[in-house]
Amino acid sequence: MKNRLALFFSIFFYFVLIFCIGKTVFMLVNSPAGYEFSFADWGNVLLHGLSLDFSMSGYLMVFPALMLIASIWFKPEIVGKILNVYFLIVLSLVAIIGVVDIILYPYWGFHFDSSVFLYLKNPKGALASASVWEMVIGVVAMVGIVAILYIGYVFAIGRQVKALSVPKRIGATCVVLLLLTAALFLPIRGGVTVSTMNVGKAYFSDNMFLNHAAINPQFNLMYSFSKSEDFGNQYQFFDKQEAGRIFAELNNQPPCDSIPQLLTTNRPNIILFMLESFSADVALNPQIAPNLCRMAGQGVLFSNFYANSFRTDRGLVSILSGYPGHPTVAIMKYPQKTQKLPTITKTLKDNGYELSFHYGGDADFANMRSYFVGACGISNITEDEEFPLAQRLTKWGVPDEHLLDRLYSDLTTTQQDKPFMATVLTLSSHEPFDVSTKKFGEPFLNSIAYTDSCIGVFMDKLKATDLWSNTLVVFVADHAMQSYPKGAESNSPHRFHIPLVWAGGAVKQPLVVSDYGSQNDLAATLLSQLKIGHKEFIFSKDMMNPLADKFAFYSYVNGFSMTDRAGTIVYDNDKGGILKITGNKDMMDKKAKAFFQTMYSDLGSR
Repeated sequence: MKNRLALFFSIFFYFVLIFCIGKTVFMLVNSPAGYEFSFADWGNVLLHGLSLDFSMSGYLMVFPALMLIASIWFKPEIVGKILNVYFLIVLSLVAIIGVVDIILYPYWGFHFDSSVFLYLKNPKGALASASVWEMVIGVVAMVGIVAILYIGYVFAIGRQVKALSVPKRIGATCVVLLLLTAALFLPIRGGVTVSTMNVGKAYFSDNMFLNHAAINPQFNLMYSFSKSEDFGNQYQFFDKQEAGRIFAELNNQPPCDSIPQLLTTNRPNIILFMLESFSADVALNPQIAPNLCRMAGQGVLFSNFYANSFRTDRGLVSILSGYPGHPTVAIMKYPQKTQKLPTITKTLKDNGYELSFHYGGDADFANMRSYFVGACGISNITEDEEFPLAQRLTKWGVPDEHLLDRLYSDLTTTQQDKPFMATVLTLSSHEPFDVSTKKFGEPFLNSIAYTDSCIGVFMDKLKATDLWSNTLVVFVADHAMQSYPKGAESNSPHRFHIPLVWAGGAVKQPLVVSDYGSQNDLAATLLSQLKIGHKEFIFSKDMMNPLADKFAFYSYVNGFSMTDRAGTIVYDNDKGGILKITGNKDMMDKKAKAFFQTMYSDLGSR
C-alpha cells in the first residue's frame, strides 16, 4: 500500500512542479521591459497560482489514480505501458500549450484560450502574430520540453511503477486508493465552499502581469472552452453600420452647461453599497426598510431606476463598468475581456482615490476577484476569511451587521490622506435569507428589514464622524428579487425596478429624479458630478444631462426590454418576436434591438 500511496502523491506533485516551473519561465520570458521583480513577487505568483495548479493536477491525476487501482490486479508491466502512453500524450499537450502561451502572450496580452480557435478559420491571421523564427524556436522548444518532462517522468514515476507488487492487504489498498481518487474532487473544485474553481482565484495584485503569471495556462484553456462562444455574430437584427447609427443616436450626450449639481464638492469620499436583491417595492417601503427610505427623503432618490439583469455577476459589472448585463453570458467569467472594461473605481484611482472592497462572502465566487483586482484596480479586498470564524454564521458567509461593523472600523481607524471609494456588497438578503429579524411572515422581507437595520446603524455612526460632511453614500441594488413581488411576470419592468439613493453629507439638497435610467447609467452620472470624463463608458449616459435620451434597458433569460416615459417593449429571442409593446412600436423596436445587438458586438470584440 505504501508504494502506491507514494506513487499517487508523486504523480500529483510532479504535475504541480511542472506548472510552477512553467510560471517561472513565463515570467522570465515575458516580463515587461524595465520591470524588476522582487522575490516577494515571484513567491506571490507561485503561491496564488497553486490553487489552479492543484486543480489542473487533479484533473490530470484521475486516470493515473484509476490505473493505480487497476495495478492491484494487473501486472505492473501492463500498467506501466499504459501510463507511458498517457504521460507522453499529456506531457506533450502541457508543453504545447505552455510554449504557445508564452509566444502569443506578448502580442495578445492575455493567456492562450479557446478564442484562438475562432481565428483558425483564417490560419494565416492566426499565425500572423509570431515571426517565422519564433515559430521555429517554439517547435524546437516543444520537442525539447516534452523530452525533458518525459525523462523526468521515467526517473520520478516510471521506476516506481515498475517496482509495484501485489499488496498484502488488497481490500484495504483498494479502499484507500478509491478514497484518494474521490478526494481529487477537492483540488479540482477548489474546496467545498459556494465558489468553484475559476481563473479569478489566481488574481492578487494590481499589477496585471503578475496576475497573468499566476494563472495556469492549461487550466485557463480548459476553462475557456466551457465559456467560449462567438458573441460578436449573435443577435444580428441590423447590418453593423445601421445598428451603429441607431445606437449612436440613442446614446448621444450633447455637451450641456445646465446639468444640475447634486453634490457640495466634486471630490467627495464615496461609499458604494451594492445591496443584494433589493427590489424597489420593498426597499422603498417605510414599513420594511425605514432607514433606506429616510436616506431617500434626505438625499437624492432616482425613482425610475432599473437593474440591467437578474444576477449579481451581471449587476456588479453594470454598476461599476456601466456595462449592461447579457442574458446568456456573464462577462465577469472572462478575465481577458473584463480587464479591458472601464470602471468607476479605476477611473477614480487615476484621479487620486484610494480603493477598497468589502464583502462578507467568498470573493472568488463567480470570478469576482479577477474583476475587482484586474478591472477595478482594487487590491484591498476584505472577504469572509478576514473575519473571525465565529462570525461566519450563514451559508454565504458573514452577516451584514458584522460586515458593516468592519467597514466602519476600517474607515474610521485608517488615516484618510486621500479621498476614498469604498465598495461594499451585502449578502444577508440572499437566499436562504438566514437572518435574525423575524418581523414579517416572508423570509425575504425579514432579510431586507435586517440589512436595512444594519445600514441605519452604520449611517448613524458615520454621521457622528468628521468623514460625514465630505462623504457621498450611494445605495443601489445588484438586481431585484426575481420571485418578488408575487404575480408579476418575470420579464416585466416591475421585476427589475430597484432603488438608487444618494445620501451623506456631500449631498447638496433633497431631490427626486424621475427620469428613467438603469445600472449602466450610474457610471456616467456619478463621474459627471465629479467633473471627470466618461467617454469610455460607451453604454452609460448622464441621467442629469437634460439633452440625453432617458431610458432604462434590461435583459432577462434570453430576452430584453427597454422602457421610458413613452412606453415599454419586451422582446423574446426564443420566440423571435415582441411579447409586449406600448408607445411607438417602430421606434422602440429599433432602439431596443440596436442596443442589444451592440452589447453582443462589443462583447465579441473585447
